[in-house]
Parts: sequence; structure tokens; C-alpha cells
Amino acid sequence: MAEEEVSYASVAIKSKKQPQSEGKNENETVYDEVKVNKETKVVDDAEVEKQNESVQQTADTNGLLPDKAAERCRRYQQLCFCFGTLCVILVLSVIGVCVYFTTACESTASELNQLISTQKEEIRNLTDLNSKLSSDNDNLTLVSMALKNNITMLTAENHNLTSLNEKLKDQRKNLTEIIETWNGLNVSRAQWSIDQYCPKNNSGRNCTSCQKGWNDHMSSCYAYNYQPPNQRTWEEAREDCRRKNSDLTVVSNQTEKDYVSSISNGSSGINGYWIGLRAVGGKWKWIDGSNLTDQTWTQQQPAIDGYCITSLNGRGWNVAVCSDKNTWICEKKALSV
Repeated sequence: MAEEEVSYASVAIKSKKQPQSEGKNENETVYDEVKVNKETKVVDDAEVEKQNESVQQTADTNGLLPDKAAERCRRYQQLCFCFGTLCVILVLSVIGVCVYFTTACESTASELNQLISTQKEEIRNLTDLNSKLSSDNDNLTLVSMALKNNITMLTAENHNLTSLNEKLKDQRKNLTEIIETWNGLNVSRAQWSIDQYCPKNNSGRNCTSCQKGWNDHMSSCYAYNYQPPNQRTWEEAREDCRRKNSDLTVVSNQTEKDYVSSISNGSSGINGYWIGLRAVGGKWKWIDGSNLTDQTWTQQQPAIDGYCITSLNGRGWNVAVCSDKNTWICEKKALSV
């Protein structure tokens, strides 16, 4: 066998006899000294076994294991058992604790992984939400800028409308003044018309369709100017008619043409009477914008710009340069009485 390090105990037992007065049993042996020497020797298994048997025989032969020693040994055995049990309990406890902590760690690791996964998901959601909020914020910024621009434009338009309103107020005031002026003029004109068409006499007012100096024919009034010293161009004649609230005569039918010819009396120094017909754009046009419908009424065809028409009794209608000077015939609507 291999040599091993063996520790063994050497026990020295002394026997003391107690005096008789103490009343103890003579055979009682007291073990008051126990010396344990720990020595390290290198021996083989056979020698260790031999020594153990020798010690056992010596102890049995001499009767050296009394009750107290046995009791103490039992206590030692109990202590060893308790210590061993405690060690087993401790080991089992340690194993349980390790198993618990291992299980707990595994459970904690799983929960931690789950928590990390949940947190990552929440972080992704928060990141997406933050991106969306950033996009919404950009959109709101654009909308806010657009609204500010609209407000600026509306403010400018409001300012313009306010200025326009002030101008309209001024124009309304001016128009009111003009209307009042025109009303006054109309009253004056109405009074003048009454005086012209309904002149006063000793018996009161006698109203006629045409004022004094005008000839009544059908629904029109005619005035002809035949004084040779007062002859005028076509434009000048027309201006004179306008000052009399009339215009150069416009002939609408043959009956009216015949009447106009009848009042176009010829005399010394009179070559014709201007009427409201002249050449415009190669056509004969009346002053009201209408075209001459009966081309047989004039001898010159086609019409040449710068030429106008005169009427003279017995000679019909003749063409003359508009800048020539002639007498003229004015026409206006007759008053219904």
C-alpha cells in the first residue's frame, strides 16, 4: 500500500481512588486527563490495524471505559452526527440556494430579455411617433406660414377696400351733388320746356307740340336755318342743332323725304340744306348710325368719305363737300300734349 499521512490519538488513563469519606464507589474510575498527541508518521495499513487492535484489547482488559467516558463518547458521536447532519443540511441548503438562484437567474434573464424586447419595441414606437410628430410639426409650420401670408394678404386687401370705400364715399358725395345739380337743371329745363311749349298769354298757357319757331310734322319738330350770311359747314350746322337739344334731320321714309324737300326752299345764295347723312367708310350713313336703305335718293355712287348730302326743293338730294357752307335743317321729337 502507498504510504499515507495518518493522525492518531494516544490516550493516557490514570486511576485515582477517592477517600472513603466521599462515599463514592471504589471501582469508579475518573478520567481527568486526556492527552491527544497528533503525530505524523508514515506507516502501512497493517501496522495501523495492529495498533488499533492492541489499544482496544488493553482497554477492554483493564476495564478502562467507564460510564462517563462512554457518555462523553456518545456526546462526541452525537456532536459528530449533528455536525455531519448540519453539514448535509448546509450542503443541501447551498445546493437549494444555488438551484433557486439558478432558476431565479434564468427566470430573471428571461424576464430581462422580455423587458428589453418590450423596451426596444416601445423605443421603436416612440421613434416612429417622434418622426410623425416632427412631420406634423413641419406641416403645421407650413400651414402657419401660409396662414400668416393669407393674413398679410387679407390685411392688405382690407386696407385697399377701406381706401376704396373712402373713395366711393367721396364719389357718392360728388354724385349726390351732381344729381342735385342736374335736378336743379332739370327743373330749370322743365320750366324752360314749359315756357317754350306752353307760353303764357293773357288767357293763360296754351301748349303746343313744338316750341315757337319749329314746324310740327307727324311726331317731329323741324327748324330750318336759311339766312345766307349764317351758313355753316356740316359739322358746324350739327353743333348748332345740338345746342337746341336737337340734331340734323334723319329721313326715315318717302313721306318725310317729301316734307323735308318742301321746307328746303331755294333762294338767292342758297345751294342746299345740310341733313344728317354723310359718307363713312364707303357707305352713306345717318347720324344715328343706320345705313341709307334707298340708294336712289342720292345721285352719287359709291359714297366717298368727306362728302355729305344736302336737300333743296326742286333739285332733290345733292352731294357736297362737308367743309362747304350751307344752310341746315334741325329735327327733334315733338311734345305729346
